[in-house]
Amino acid sequence: MIMGNLASRFLRPALGLLMLLGSLETTVAAPPTYSVAIVPQFSAQQIHAEWQPLLKRVGDEAGVTLEMQFPSSIPAFESAFQRGEPDFIFGNPYHAVMARRKQGYIPLVRDAKLLTGILVVARDGPVSSLKGLAGHKIAFPAPNAFGASLYMRALLIEKEQLRIEPVYVKTHGNVYRQVLVGDFAAGGGVNQTFADLPAAMRDKLQVLYETPGAASHPLAAHPRVPEGVRKRVTAAFLKQAGDEQGKALLKDARIPSPVAADYARDYGPLEKLRLDKYLVLEE
Repeated sequence: MIMGNLASRFLRPALGLLMLLGSLETTVAAPPTYSVAIVPQFSAQQIHAEWQPLLKRVGDEAGVTLEMQFPSSIPAFESAFQRGEPDFIFGNPYHAVMARRKQGYIPLVRDAKLLTGILVVARDGPVSSLKGLAGHKIAFPAPNAFGASLYMRALLIEKEQLRIEPVYVKTHGNVYRQVLVGDFAAGGGVNQTFADLPAAMRDKLQVLYETPGAASHPLAAHPRVPEGVRKRVTAAFLKQAGDEQGKALLKDARIPSPVAADYARDYGPLEKLRLDKYLVLEE
């Protein structure tokens, strides 16, 4: 009985220490989790396939877990970041302006190549000039898709004095396909998504009009994300360009040449374009 009491006296502290160590190990092993919303230019399946491996690698490098969110549409994505829900967003250049105004999102990285909006028509179709589009329905992915729709519509209406009827078909892929089959006389896209098309599809389309270039889509962080985390995530993104695996992941996510982003330099100038009257917002 005495031996049992002695053993109990020694075992209880030992077990308590083991439990404490186990708890500490679990705490250390679980990095903080941050949500990432990607503008749904493509299907959720495609976005997951292209982005998840990159976010996993970047998160591991930065010591965080980056958990993807999948907004159902571009307007749903816009509503989410205007409420400040995602910790990180990857959106178009004017989304950077909108997110900065509403929640103070901070651009971290972007691709070095400028983004240009393009207006495409069927290569063998009946339209070969902007004048030929007067009064026609034109396909756009979403009202606020920057180069493919927002900036494009402003230029067509104000600079080119073209009367058009916009129709929103959700994704860039839908735009290209529906122009090809003749549902629309023309459609808006961007240089990056056009280059991604299979050659057989791309060769049947012709770029009729192009917008001036703008700084490309940024990855931006909500200001509640600690500065140290923002710096580590930025550094991890930039580091991916240093090896072949990282380069492949960046290419899949359409950030093949990442550079540090700066709001005043890259996106502040877009405020002068006065595009707000062409915005269509959903609450």
